[in-house]
Amino acid sequence: MNKTIILLALFLSIVLNVQNSFVVAESKVYIVYLGEKEHDNPESVTESHHQILWSLLGSKEAVLDSIVYSYRHGFSGFAAKLTESQAQQISELPEVVQVIPNTLYEMTTTRTWDYLGISPGNSDSLLQKANMGYQVIVGVLDTGVWPESEMFNDKGYGPIPSRWKGGCESGDLFNGSIHCNRKLIGAKYFVDANNAEFGVLNKTENPDYFSPRDINGHGTHVASTIGGSFLPNVSYLGLGRGTARGGAPGVHIAVYKVCWLQRGCSGADVLKAMDEAIHDGVDILSLSLQTSVPLYPETDSRELTSVGAFHAVAKGIPVVAAAGNAGPTAQTISNVAPWVLTVAATTQDRSFPTAITLGNNITILGQAIFAGPELGFVGLTYPELSGDCEKLSSNPNSAMQGKVVLCFTASRPSNAAITTVRNAGGLGVIIARNPTHLLTPTRNFPYVSVDFELGTDILYYIRSTRSPIVNIQASKTLFGQSVSTKVATFSSRGPNSVSPAILKPDIAAPGVNILAAISPNSSLNDGGFAMMSGTSMATPVVSGVVVLLKSLHPDWSPSAIKSAIVTTAWRSDPSGEPIFADGSSRKLADPFDYGGGLINPEKAVKPGLIYDMTTDDYVMYMCSVDYSDVSISRVLGKTTVCPNPKPSVLDLNLPSITIPNLRGEVTLTRTVTNVGPVNSVYKVVIDPPTGVNVAVTPTELVFDSTTTKRSFTVRVSTTHKVNTGYYFGSLTWTDNLHNVAIPVSVRTQILQRYYDEN
Repeated sequence: MNKTIILLALFLSIVLNVQNSFVVAESKVYIVYLGEKEHDNPESVTESHHQILWSLLGSKEAVLDSIVYSYRHGFSGFAAKLTESQAQQISELPEVVQVIPNTLYEMTTTRTWDYLGISPGNSDSLLQKANMGYQVIVGVLDTGVWPESEMFNDKGYGPIPSRWKGGCESGDLFNGSIHCNRKLIGAKYFVDANNAEFGVLNKTENPDYFSPRDINGHGTHVASTIGGSFLPNVSYLGLGRGTARGGAPGVHIAVYKVCWLQRGCSGADVLKAMDEAIHDGVDILSLSLQTSVPLYPETDSRELTSVGAFHAVAKGIPVVAAAGNAGPTAQTISNVAPWVLTVAATTQDRSFPTAITLGNNITILGQAIFAGPELGFVGLTYPELSGDCEKLSSNPNSAMQGKVVLCFTASRPSNAAITTVRNAGGLGVIIARNPTHLLTPTRNFPYVSVDFELGTDILYYIRSTRSPIVNIQASKTLFGQSVSTKVATFSSRGPNSVSPAILKPDIAAPGVNILAAISPNSSLNDGGFAMMSGTSMATPVVSGVVVLLKSLHPDWSPSAIKSAIVTTAWRSDPSGEPIFADGSSRKLADPFDYGGGLINPEKAVKPGLIYDMTTDDYVMYMCSVDYSDVSISRVLGKTTVCPNPKPSVLDLNLPSITIPNLRGEVTLTRTVTNVGPVNSVYKVVIDPPTGVNVAVTPTELVFDSTTTKRSFTVRVSTTHKVNTGYYFGSLTWTDNLHNVAIPVSVRTQILQRYYDEN
């Protein structure tokens, strides 16, 4: 009997140990990054990946069960399900640059293009000169596409470019041979890493399509903003009526679905999509995706979009990416690699004033997207015990029934207040908050935003009378010079938390209440269209402009295109008024809010001078931030040795100067290339930051048929005697026709922020 008990105990011990070993040895998705591919044959690249796994796992079956993706076109690497110890073993192999766990990314019109000056009616316009972007191919990494939208019709299109190697994959409610056309020329979806990480997507619990079809509309909105076809008489809830179109209505679009409803965007899926897009032959990549701080160094393969973007840019493909929606807090910006074009969001010259008339006949203008009908005078209340919008749900009040409710919030509000007041029988909500432009579209239920000052005026009225009443009218559309441009509150801000000497964002574009196509499944849908806000919406605006520039200047490098956009940007809005930045307090916008400024497409086509860069410049950047020779060599696929002494990050040939720790004096260098009239003379104009001396040598640049590049030095010194925050200025080269301006940002650090141990 005792022997039986002992054997049973031993058996249970073995079982428990095995179970514990499974818990400890849990497999997760890791990306094994190998740098530049060593074979041109994709099959050979994949075979080399299998061999690495085989040496670890010991069988072909185990390899096939482990591997998720083979990255074999733009660069070399693979995603695989590995235990932590297996990932560690692979990382020690000499051919491996880095092994890192999978990362999740977040997703971050009728008036926009007229506001930016891109009008189709003028034969000399950028839109006409660039032939609407025809023959350029843009790759969009997002939530997919709703192909039936009329914004993707291919009327007037010629043949698909012969260089195109991509295709259209079929899947749930998506037939690749039917739903693609001469405009929508590519559609693929990537979910394997997401499924490997979290289990196969349960479409009952998380509705989605295993296909390129877009369920929530984010990707459809982005793609149609870049290149949607002309559609007249489009509005949203009766507002913003006009002709809807993308920035480059003639572009060819390839969609790569990497983001999934409720699941987000797996970094391994994103990296595979970028690899495929490079192979397929896209000319531009547009990513309305973001990660959150803290960020990894942009040369670290854990910053997956930066790694994929590096290989794309090295092959001449500009990468446009969102700054993120974590503003207005400083140092929250994402996508900070110097080879990426990073986009902040502004408003445009359009607003939706909504009249709030109180019982004392005073009318206040709020902002809303309220289709009506007008309420007529009804009761108005303020819940004295729970007037915070975020607390309404915990204290539903019967006094709300049949009335409009006023509430206050100091945070970014959710839509919980709408739900609470509706469920309590209320007729509408007036929300008082910090100035912002995030509006929730509503039908038959007004949800109107006012600032704290106006909210307080309404509250004083409520408290001054026994039976306060209010009438809320349907929103109207107002556009033109009476509406100022502002950097949106939500737009992530600099300075760059990874490399403070690299200015981010690079540029700003309209990203508030952008009207574009949407999936009919979206709760925002109104006749196939919706207004959406975010740096996700600003990014495709810039991508559309990049398409047009690429069409006109196919030989320009990604850095040349970035330079043209940054140096010609508006630092006041198109009407000449200053651009402010919304936040906890409104202030004049600076380079950490909008980079070079608001994108000015017509000027960008003829910038005069450009600050150009090649892969070699980016290698020097990697050296300047102490990336190892071995890692740089693996990334490039060739032996690279950093110079000694190492280069200064301040000498990277960016269209900006950012000095985060000026002590005494520093000298840096820039080089410009003439892309304007052959015989040109440029003179320097300096607007120095407060308390900072800026001297440029030479002060005049002369170009002719034999001299197309000129270098100059910039000597910067401070008169400040204490540590300061950042001060801002500019450096402009002008020939009286072109004004090539770059932002200058300087922070004085008399006392070092870090001290050597010795």
